[in-house]
Amino acid sequence: MASDGGLSRIQQRLNAIPKRIKEAVYPEVLKGAEDIATDMRHLALQSKDTGALIESITVTPAGGTTPAYSQPGGSTVASENAAVVTAGNDDVRYPHLVEYGTSHIDAQPFFWPAVRLNGKKVRNRLNRAIRKAVREHWGSK
Repeated sequence: MASDGGLSRIQQRLNAIPKRIKEAVYPEVLKGAEDIATDMRHLALQSKDTGALIESITVTPAGGTTPAYSQPGGSTVASENAAVVTAGNDDVRYPHLVEYGTSHIDAQPFFWPAVRLNGKKVRNRLNRAIRKAVREHWGSK
């Protein structure tokens, strides 16, 4: 059998990287989602009436189903290597009214400001985890 100069070994290792990256990155995805949810809960304190809105903010891990009537999305399944942050449930169907306001009340944004506050931090965390996973995998035998 002719030697391919190590090409098959390199291709095999390159094909294995995505699986390792997914395994290494997913805990960071969950941490990022929890950070966003924590900030949402903090920002929603300004609109606290009963506390139900704050309690309805949840993080749904991969494969899980978001609560019915949650915003944004309602009853959707989180895809592989994803975490979904939602506000609302069967009892709390008004997060969008708090976020954007109505003709009777002013907007009290809590959802998108939390996403924007954490965006860069979460992206950097994920990039670090990806670089680390690639480095570790490339160096292993």
